[in-house]
Amino acid sequence: MKICIFGAGAIGGLIGARLAAAGETVTLIARGPHLEAIRRDGLTLKSAGQTIVTRPHATDDPAEAGPQDAVILTTKAHSLAAAAPAMAPLLGEGTTIVTAMNGIPYWYFHKHGGPHDGRRLLSLDPDGGLWRHLPPERVLGCVVYPAATVEAPGVVRHEYGNRFMLGEPDGAKSARADKVAAAFSRGGFKAPVRPRIRDDIWLKLWGNLSFNPVSALTHATLATIAGDPGTRGLVRRLMAEAEAVAQALGVRFQVDIETRIGWAAKVGPHKTSMLQDLEFGRPMEIDALVTAVVEMGDLVGVDTPFLDAVLALVAQRAREAGCYPQGSSLK
Repeated sequence: MKICIFGAGAIGGLIGARLAAAGETVTLIARGPHLEAIRRDGLTLKSAGQTIVTRPHATDDPAEAGPQDAVILTTKAHSLAAAAPAMAPLLGEGTTIVTAMNGIPYWYFHKHGGPHDGRRLLSLDPDGGLWRHLPPERVLGCVVYPAATVEAPGVVRHEYGNRFMLGEPDGAKSARADKVAAAFSRGGFKAPVRPRIRDDIWLKLWGNLSFNPVSALTHATLATIAGDPGTRGLVRRLMAEAEAVAQALGVRFQVDIETRIGWAAKVGPHKTSMLQDLEFGRPMEIDALVTAVVEMGDLVGVDTPFLDAVLALVAQRAREAGCYPQGSSLK
């Protein structure tokens, strides 16, 4: 397949390196020193005690790449609106957009069914730009489970995880989903096509919406938060509110809250991405992980007092650090 990775940082670099090594025609959209290093030395991936070097095409200009079979979005959610207009040259007649991103996706209510079908989330897409530039009809949902870091420009370290859940917004079987899944499989990933991708989105989000903001407020690791009775109790309350919102939207959780907390605890002394972004002074992924859930709670009439409080605190912490320059569009 002809595949473009838009936002070739840690996860994008992991996917790009594996797919390139498997023989796919890969283009990386990157920038700065990372792009320069890839152009000069190739993309290095360190994973499971092995090091591979691949040489996919790398550029900061999507027009160089041209139309693709699939565009895999691995940017942070808050970067997507600014980047979306530049993706036009990548989108041919049959191009599939794979949203390999954390949090509630901008297309969430596309083909959702029921009273909210087609609704646009104001916290994620206030002016409709994402729906215009990245039409939901092109989208294949994706839930990311691996963790990776950019160790140095052009060098990605794969820390753990090997699964990417894929699924059509309406749960249908499709040739495009099978093609993307097959490419991921050739790259050594487990990438099942799921009939209820929103269930998978919420299962991953359940940990992100609770542990991430709490970690940013406390500077504690997953193991510390889960091991302390006070913060563990707060995480439990945040998850319970999110569960009520999700269930009101038809989501089914396959595990209970204590099991999900246990999964996070087993990761150990790991800093969440939100805490890392705060420490490095980077924009923090608040709206896709927390604000959108609060907006959805308002939509379905579910009170979320703990989420409201934690959102107010982490948003202010991020603004004070210069890591939340725009903030949510919700009032």
